[in-house]
Amino acid sequence: MLEGLDGRYPPFPPSITYVMLHAMTKKTTKATASKKSEGTASRGANGGATRGRSTSTESGDRSGKVAKTQLVEQVAEKTGLTKKQSEEAVSAMLDVVVDAIRGGQSVGLPGLGTLSVKATAARTGVRPGTSEKIQIPAGKKVAFKVASTLKGNL
Repeated sequence: MLEGLDGRYPPFPPSITYVMLHAMTKKTTKATASKKSEGTASRGANGGATRGRSTSTESGDRSGKVAKTQLVEQVAEKTGLTKKQSEEAVSAMLDVVVDAIRGGQSVGLPGLGTLSVKATAARTGVRPGTSEKIQIPAGKKVAFKVASTLKGNL
């Protein structure tokens, strides 16, 4: 175990000791070093705000999350609208969907699926730290049912 500073202070708590030992024994590989150098050498148009991560448009990879800005760009390309108009259209559509969900309505998006609000029943849970039984109150959650046409195309 690690002792305190110069033996004058009490030993560090186990959690800090683990973090310190892990940091001291962590090995770097050539792949990790090359990824770090790539992230700093070639920054995107946003000045490196992605911290070395590449977005799906930069790498050509279609997996991962599509951000709102990417949706705005794609809507602008497909409709011929300006990016500002596209951003307003995407924001308006998202506002309408969120308002409908908050109002308890289902929202059907053709070819994509249906968003709806489902009620959850009250139930008994267990607190992880103490194994104490707790009562979880009833609530609501958002459910998404994928359209059969989308399911078939995956």
